[in-house]
Amino acid sequence: MNITICFASLPPEPWVQAVQQALPDARVSAWAPGSPPADHAIVWAPPQQFIDEQTALQTLFNIGAGVDALLQLKLPPSLKVVRLDDAGMSVQMAEYVCHAVIRHFREFDGYDADTAAGKWSYRKPRSRADFAVGVMGLGVLGERVAKALQVFEFPVNGYSRSAKDLPGIRCFSGAQGLPEFLAATRVLVNLMPLTPETENILNQGTLSQLQAGGYVINVARGKHLVEEDLIALIDNGHLAGATLDVFRTEPLPADHPFWQHPKITVTPHTSARTLREESIAQIVGKMQALQRGEPIRGVVDHQRGY
Repeated sequence: MNITICFASLPPEPWVQAVQQALPDARVSAWAPGSPPADHAIVWAPPQQFIDEQTALQTLFNIGAGVDALLQLKLPPSLKVVRLDDAGMSVQMAEYVCHAVIRHFREFDGYDADTAAGKWSYRKPRSRADFAVGVMGLGVLGERVAKALQVFEFPVNGYSRSAKDLPGIRCFSGAQGLPEFLAATRVLVNLMPLTPETENILNQGTLSQLQAGGYVINVARGKHLVEEDLIALIDNGHLAGATLDVFRTEPLPADHPFWQHPKITVTPHTSARTLREESIAQIVGKMQALQRGEPIRGVVDHQRGY
C-alpha cells in the first residue's frame, strides 16, 4: 500500500512518520510534483496538480470535517473522498459553543467591560426558557454540540437537511422547516456544511426571523454569513451580537469592521482544531477496513457536498 501526504500549509513530516509507524508495511511519503503514484492520500487543501498527477488514487482522506474546498477541485468521479468523523474535534466544538452561549446568556461580556472600568456591577439573572438555542447542522459535530447544551438546561432546537430524531431536542428539517426553526430560536449556532445551497444562508432574510435579541455563533464557514447583513441587524437592535470563528477571508483583514464592533467577538478559526494522533488513528483504521473490504464512515457524497 502506497500512501502520500499533501498539505498546502502544514509540515507533512510528522504525519509521514506517524502514519509509517502505524502502518510499517506501507510506503508513506510526502508528495512533491512528479512523485510516484499512490493508492491513498491524506490531504489538506491540495493543488489541482496533485489530483491530476495522482491518477491511481483510490481514496482521498481529508484532515478536517469540512470538504467544501476539496470539492471545488476537478476530481475523478471514482475517487472516494473521506472526511474525519470526529478525531477529537467534537468535544472542542462543544466546549467552544457552550462557552459562547453561556458568556452571552450570563452577560459576562458586560461584566468584563465593567471590571475593566473598575465598576462593581450586578445584572438580573435571565431565564433559560427565554434563550432557546438552535443548532443548524446535526452531523457529528452538531449533534455533540446540541447534547452538550442540554446539560445546561437550555431549550435546544436542531435543524438538518433530512429529518432527525434526537431525544430532548426539537428537530426541524428541509426547506419547509427552516422558518419555524428560526422563529423558535434566540441563539443560533451554525454548523452546516458549506455547499452551493447553504452559501450565504445566514442573511438578512433568515437572521431577521430569529427571535428579537437574537445572537449568532458561526463556527462552520465564513461563506455561510452575509457579513453586512449581520452588522446591520446588530446595529438596528434586532440581534444582540455574535461570536464568529470563521470568515470569508482568513486571516481576518486588519481593517475589517468585525474587529472593532463592540457586540461581535472574533476568534481565529480555533473552535475545533485537527488533532494529529486522533486523526491518524482514525484514518489508519479506515485504510485497514478498506483493505479488508469493509464499509467505512465519512465517505462524502460528491453531489450533496458532504
